[in-house]
Amino acid sequence: MKTIRVSAAVIRDGEYILAAERGYGEYRGFWEFPGGKREVGESGEEAVIREIQEELGVTIAIDCFLCTVEHQYDGFFLIMDCYLAHIQEGRIKANEHIALRWLTADTLDSVSWLPADIKVLPSVRGLL
Repeated sequence: MKTIRVSAAVIRDGEYILAAERGYGEYRGFWEFPGGKREVGESGEEAVIREIQEELGVTIAIDCFLCTVEHQYDGFFLIMDCYLAHIQEGRIKANEHIALRWLTADTLDSVSWLPADIKVLPSVRGLL
């Protein structure tokens, strides 16, 4: 079974957390914390900064490591390192997602999260 290691950003702006709706693949329409696969030799922090620049067109600053979650999907095992971050420069645009939404503690459950991202929610709730 293939193992995929990814880095994701939990982007916070005050009491809001950014969620992104996938625009491709088997999980199109589900919501996630943006990020993506690490390249060879890349740290988790480097990967998430690069991925957010590509996906959202903004530069983020990492505030801290948040958590690592693991999930067995059909066909692969996912290890996802999550980082709390904030936008340092730029305006967000959905380059690879159908939609973006800023959620509060009260609206976190208003979207259909990907299974691995559901496992991040307890850590996110502790921030809000």
